[in-house]
Amino acid sequence: MEKREKFGLFLGLIGVICFSLTLPSTSIAVEYFGTTVVGLGRTVVAAILVAVVLVVKKEKLPSPRQFKSLLIVAVGAVLGFPLLTSWAMESLPVSHGAVELALLPLATAGFAIFRAGERPSLKFWISSVIGSLAVIMYALHLGFGQLQFADLALLVAVIILGLSYAEGGVLAKELGSWQVIAWAIMIGAPFFIIPVGLHLTTEMLQAPLQAWVSFIYLAVVSQFLAYVAWYSGMAMGGIARVSQIQYLQPFLMILFATVFLDESITWFTLVIAVIVVFSVLIGKNAPVSKKGDIS
Repeated sequence: MEKREKFGLFLGLIGVICFSLTLPSTSIAVEYFGTTVVGLGRTVVAAILVAVVLVVKKEKLPSPRQFKSLLIVAVGAVLGFPLLTSWAMESLPVSHGAVELALLPLATAGFAIFRAGERPSLKFWISSVIGSLAVIMYALHLGFGQLQFADLALLVAVIILGLSYAEGGVLAKELGSWQVIAWAIMIGAPFFIIPVGLHLTTEMLQAPLQAWVSFIYLAVVSQFLAYVAWYSGMAMGGIARVSQIQYLQPFLMILFATVFLDESITWFTLVIAVIVVFSVLIGKNAPVSKKGDIS
């Protein structure tokens, strides 16, 4: 594997580690600030940082064609995923919601085929399906044989974020990694100001320090810096290949939930973790070709 691809995998791993604190942080923040403020407010705050960076760097406005792609990124990464996960975390434990996010690599790779022209091999798909089935079994086990409405919200979040990841990964090659999420944030933020403002209350000022730290983390790291690493990784290492690292994300989330939220890890969780991690080790080394390549 070339050095560029290896570095892409490394950046993808950094992004996943950062994202792994998203659900635990959301679970803490949403209790005090509510779904709208946590789901959309993080983008409003991130926009302040992003605007400063764009001005200092003197970035040019995206072209009309790039703007269309940025709308897709904004709908998934800036609007849909934060809002849906914030709503889900009001009723689901982090360990429950986290494992469902392991479906993201499959969704991302699927969209990558149509958008980026990548063709994952059969070995890649087999490892992806095994990992995904393990995740579904885990979710059904925790839900006593059925999925809750919050589960459906997370599944929708997975689909739209998978599309957003694939679109952003392709666009990052021409627009730049951090520029993709930066412009997506600037597109969404103006529409979120009024809804967020209407849900602000004076009681929120009494929120504990951990709630404020969690919210700031969501705004600065989860909404911006983590995406910089993630999109850079996909642009350098390939969308389908780097997406495999996401299988580690749910279990890192569970680990962080255990540390910060005192959630317990069961033997079943450990078994599923082994299966999914094994799928990652196989899938990340599976060949990925472009359309038109001769096998």
